[in-house]
Amino acid sequence: MRASRFRLALAAALLAYAASASAIFSDDEARKGVADLKKQVERLEAQAADRRAVQELSGSLDQIRQDIARLRGQIEELSYKIDNLDKRQKDLYVDLDNRMRKLEAVEKEKAVQAAAAEQQSYDAVLNQFKAGNYGASIQGFQGFLQQYPQSKLAPSAQYWIGNAYYAMRDYKSAVVAQQKVIDTWPSDPKAADAMLNLASSQAELGDLNASRITLKALVQKYPNSPAAEQAKQRLARAGVK
Repeated sequence: MRASRFRLALAAALLAYAASASAIFSDDEARKGVADLKKQVERLEAQAADRRAVQELSGSLDQIRQDIARLRGQIEELSYKIDNLDKRQKDLYVDLDNRMRKLEAVEKEKAVQAAAAEQQSYDAVLNQFKAGNYGASIQGFQGFLQQYPQSKLAPSAQYWIGNAYYAMRDYKSAVVAQQKVIDTWPSDPKAADAMLNLASSQAELGDLNASRITLKALVQKYPNSPAAEQAKQRLARAGVK
């Protein structure tokens, strides 16, 4: 609206100037005056347009500055939240690590206590065997196996059950007990001793052929064991090669 009014005013001025100029000056002079005036009008319009452009640009720059300030505030807020989150994560990690260490320490302590209780139980029953209380030792080792079926001492407990039966001259039960050691824990060192006791029980039952077969199998299966050396000596005395 302003530009239109400005142009109308300038046009009116031009017409008035032209009318007055035609009355005073010649046509050429009037035309030249009108042309000069038009140039002045165009220059004024260009200056006005430049001012509007500058004003619009200034307004855009103000808006951009406001947007930048708002974004900077958002970035600072996000940065603060990230820093807090990172700190909380570190605190949680440290707390979790401390809890895990405490739990591991408790579990280790429990494992040590359990192993100690297990060993004490085994030793107590073995002392019964050493004292000649074979029946009590059989019951004790059977109870031990029920309580600690996965114990590393389980093969030895079963072996001593067989030995206790042998000491009580219950050779059939001794055969069954020692065969269980051989079948259940073939890789345990007590398996070789169990085979030697098995051969002894078979001999006591009068089955010398089975006893020799067991001794030969012992030498073949566990050649480097002390029980294999005793088996070789027994076979040699029996004249078996």
